[in-house]
Amino acid sequence: MLKLRLMACAATAVLSLAATAALAQNTPPIVEIPSTSQPAIGEFGFDMQGMDTSVRPGADFNQFANGTYLKNTPIPADRTSYGAFHVLHDRSQENLKTLIEESAANPSSSEDAARIGAFYNSFMDEAAVERLGASPLQADLAEVRAADTRQEIAALMGRTQSGFGSSIFGVQIFEDLQDARKTSAYVVQGGTGLPDRDYYLEDSFATQKVAYQAYIAKALELADWPNAERAAADIVAFETRLAEQHWTAVQNRQIDKIYNPTTVADLATTAPGFDWAAWAEGAGIAQVPTLIAANNTAFPGMAKVFAETPVETLQSWQAFHVIDQASPYLSSAFVDNQFNFYGKVLGGQPENQPRWKRGVARVDGSLGEVLGREFVARHFPAESKAQMEELVGNLRAAMTRRIENLDWMSPETKQQALYKMSRFGVKIGYPDEWREYDGLRLEPGDLYGNVERSSAFEWAFNVDKLTKPVNPLEWGMTPQTVNAYYNPVRNEIVFPAAILQAPFFDPNADPAINYGGIGAVIGHEITHGFDDQGRKTDGDGALRDWWTAEDAAKFEERAKVLGAQYSALSPVEGVNVNGDLTMGENIADMGGLLLALDAYHMSLNGQPAPVINGLTGDQRVFLGWAQVWRNNSRDEALRQQVTVDPHAPAMFRAGATVRNIDAWYEAFGVQPGDEQYLAPEARARIW
Repeated sequence: MLKLRLMACAATAVLSLAATAALAQNTPPIVEIPSTSQPAIGEFGFDMQGMDTSVRPGADFNQFANGTYLKNTPIPADRTSYGAFHVLHDRSQENLKTLIEESAANPSSSEDAARIGAFYNSFMDEAAVERLGASPLQADLAEVRAADTRQEIAALMGRTQSGFGSSIFGVQIFEDLQDARKTSAYVVQGGTGLPDRDYYLEDSFATQKVAYQAYIAKALELADWPNAERAAADIVAFETRLAEQHWTAVQNRQIDKIYNPTTVADLATTAPGFDWAAWAEGAGIAQVPTLIAANNTAFPGMAKVFAETPVETLQSWQAFHVIDQASPYLSSAFVDNQFNFYGKVLGGQPENQPRWKRGVARVDGSLGEVLGREFVARHFPAESKAQMEELVGNLRAAMTRRIENLDWMSPETKQQALYKMSRFGVKIGYPDEWREYDGLRLEPGDLYGNVERSSAFEWAFNVDKLTKPVNPLEWGMTPQTVNAYYNPVRNEIVFPAAILQAPFFDPNADPAINYGGIGAVIGHEITHGFDDQGRKTDGDGALRDWWTAEDAAKFEERAKVLGAQYSALSPVEGVNVNGDLTMGENIADMGGLLLALDAYHMSLNGQPAPVINGLTGDQRVFLGWAQVWRNNSRDEALRQQVTVDPHAPAMFRAGATVRNIDAWYEAFGVQPGDEQYLAPEARARIW
């Protein structure tokens, strides 16, 4: 199912005017972060041993900064890629494992501990799961068999929002793009099991499509679904027809195109052939007066495909998706069949993750804020939060100054941009208010039931938001998540505690490395408020065009320069980055690094930057940035990434972003003739 990208993330997925003079008075103060004394190699926050100084910086900056590390760091067998983000993630998972096992060993200590222990123990009791085999599926598959009309299938599709199974139309619940005070239900395209429509429609993915059909047949066979081979062929044909109607990944990024208010009655008229009323009743949103049709122009064709597909095929399709989603919680035959396709075929991953890692991830996904409270208490000291707030203040000030000094933006648009900066919200580390899980029933010996009840609990929690004002204290990520995001509707950036760790951020490291690392990542999220999509919402989070036509045209022209640069990059032979798909992230990378450099200079308070291990301050900022993105990936994972992911591969985030920044050329003496050299007039200049 499509995930709308209203939250722009750093890793890995959605105004009254203030005078410029008045805004300047409210600019956060520049905070001086003292420099460290001259340390030995490796002690100032940067891994100099990981560099490959036989490579010129201007030939391949990623290899210069990270080459030895990349050469000596194999991808673990249970990974599709490995690098700095994974180091943090592994550390977070180990810490969570300790917390979870403590709760599992002491379930009587609290209701939350009992829930954690019940869920984790049910997952880790592999012998019990093996004994059950396919039996946990039987009630859900019986419900699929009983849905023998299109109306009943549509109703069942709605009910799958809270359990196992799928729907050709999904629902996502988050803030309304025209009124951030309320929550809306967005109807989105769905129904396909491959990563993107291109996997169905492009010859380059023909091998994966054939393997997908074989996986479906095996999944149905394991569950004793009749005529598994024929059903698998029919399912793939059905999903291919849906994919033909779907919006592309690039279309899905257009935030101004996904806001299309409608009603259930209107959908029945504009997209006939699908029982929208039965579907909405099943999903529990029948009484919602207004829905938002995200991929609205895809809906009529998708409904037509549904109406023309035999009921028997629709039942087989639903049965497969129940089995597919339930497979991680069934016996090893189901687990292995699913991993062999999604892990090995699509990702090139040789081995599945150990069971404890999968169990920790499952518990974390269902009880995240319960775990988050203790995670923060143990792993995120108050001084780290205070230092991060100071660093963010410098970055906000840097963005304000950049807006003020832009030579291509009119005063009218600047005024609105500055207002947006003045309204930027910042959340660091953890929520001020923690979520409760009262009413969620979890049983030690019922893994399948625990997952279903947890899913239903989560769906009810989200549907309940439709009747209440938006809670401004709510977070979209847990503190133990190694990621960050910008939410355009709330006009806020959010940085969980787990990403605020070394090597991204170290309270004892050289400030230049911290600015190039976590500082540039924070700057990245700030820039998302002004990237090709973030610029379409105003300082109050409303979807509104606040640009003059001339300024918008200048922005688009400059963005095209950046897009063309990335579209020329190829991480794997025969596969190129999609500059349009990755546009927002590429703009944010470039803007974030510029802000980090500015903020570092501000923090020096007029004093010269120290030279550490022969590296200037600017050099260390750029190296700190590159260190964040050092990463090795399997070819299969890279092919999937450039097809579906709005983030460019890490090698280009480390090495291509710098090409548009004049200070990089000056810092490393990059000259014409160097492979990564861009003439000044060819460099993208936006923020």
